[in-house]
Amino acid sequence: MNEERKVALVAGANGVIGKNLIAHLETQPGWRVIGLSRRGGPGQIAVDLLDADDAREKLGDLDDVTHVFYAAYVDKPTWAELVPPNLAMLTNLVDAIEPAAPGLRHISLMQGYKVYGAHLGPFKTPARETDAGHMPPEFNVDQQDFLERRQEGKPWTWSAIRPSVVGGTALGNPMNLALAIAVYASISKELGLPLRFPGKPGAYDSLLEMTDAGLLAKATTWAATGSMNEAYNIANGDLFRWSELWPRIARYFDLEVAPPLPMSLNVVMADKEELWTSIAAKYGLEVPYSAVSSSWGFADFVFSWDYDMFADGSKARRAGFHEYAETSAMFFRLFDEFRKAKVIP
Repeated sequence: MNEERKVALVAGANGVIGKNLIAHLETQPGWRVIGLSRRGGPGQIAVDLLDADDAREKLGDLDDVTHVFYAAYVDKPTWAELVPPNLAMLTNLVDAIEPAAPGLRHISLMQGYKVYGAHLGPFKTPARETDAGHMPPEFNVDQQDFLERRQEGKPWTWSAIRPSVVGGTALGNPMNLALAIAVYASISKELGLPLRFPGKPGAYDSLLEMTDAGLLAKATTWAATGSMNEAYNIANGDLFRWSELWPRIARYFDLEVAPPLPMSLNVVMADKEELWTSIAAKYGLEVPYSAVSSSWGFADFVFSWDYDMFADGSKARRAGFHEYAETSAMFFRLFDEFRKAKVIP
């Protein structure tokens, strides 16, 4: 096989991570990209990875795949309920591709700081890839355990990429913090309200980091083409506190800032569809409320972190990945993109 010829199979093609990864790979010489998603799309294969038969039927003839990038995710209400479907999707994908693609070189697994127990409460920071595990359930851990066992004695390798909260522009995603903030700010402005931080007391002043989706795409590609069976924390490279960034976000939207007021966005935004419809008509927006309201629960989760949330990214730097992004600039660029696409006023 020509070593320059690489065929990427990206699972989760319509998500914040997958969408940006595909965009990046398509700019790189020597790559051909195949996207996978449940509902499909241009240049994508529509496949239900929860259905092993459907996965084998749709993917069984992809004999030239060299790299699998796994960023698919299905949401469930509890940590325990997340495990079976998310592990099954990865298993069904590998079961379908591994026997079909003799030239498979690498499987990249997208994870997160849940590996360190970050979702459970205050955890050791900075988190490092060598940190001790925690009490299950946790699907990220189970997925990596599956890949490690499956890879033994095989010619392909794996990598596990661990971003913080990812900043990107995909709509309809259950974990798009930038979009949730932009819509919350737009509704606050329409109601003549200041922009109040809605999180828990203590979250306003805790240290946090984020991961730009474009930076993540570069790091994921880097690890998939040069790493062998390693995990890497990937973040922008700077830390921030909402108490510093929130007033700057308010200024971007020409809003005043008032003291934080803890509230669930999932609750207070439940009745805002009619208001959003009027905002859309007033400003010529092109997306319905259903497309911009899927991340309220995730925003509540992020704004509940009244403890530090960051990891040590030096392992990737020592291995050769040196790019970084400025978090405030990332937010403002994303807000600009939402406006350009007529997602927000």
